[in-house]
Amino acid sequence: QVQLVESGGGLVQAGGSLRLSCAASGRTFSAYAMGWFRQAPGKEREFVAAIRRSGGTTYDVDSVKGRFTISRDNAKNTVYLQMNSLKPEDTAVYYCAAGARFGVPIATRSSYEYWGQGTQVTVSS
Repeated sequence: QVQLVESGGGLVQAGGSLRLSCAASGRTFSAYAMGWFRQAPGKEREFVAAIRRSGGTTYDVDSVKGRFTISRDNAKNTVYLQMNSLKPEDTAVYYCAAGARFGVPIATRSSYEYWGQGTQVTVSS
């Protein structure tokens, strides 16, 4: 089992920045691919970014590439999402997720077995 706890959400003006953190406890953190997803009111949960065990990253190109950066610190069992140049359309609950399986699409929700409770990000215009 892996427990995930997100933090760092809040209210920010458009153009501002936030850094989300996701602390993991349980089994070996480095054995998991980690992802960030978000869900806006009335919408499906969507992929934002992911980082592989190797450190390789993938982003949802259309919405966040160039503004968001995912990173991980295996010594701290933590994955981060640095969000810059925030827009009102980034408003959502942000969830981190952990996946242990190999050979699965990293941008797909079903590839992740463990989820955090989410942290609210609100961007005002």
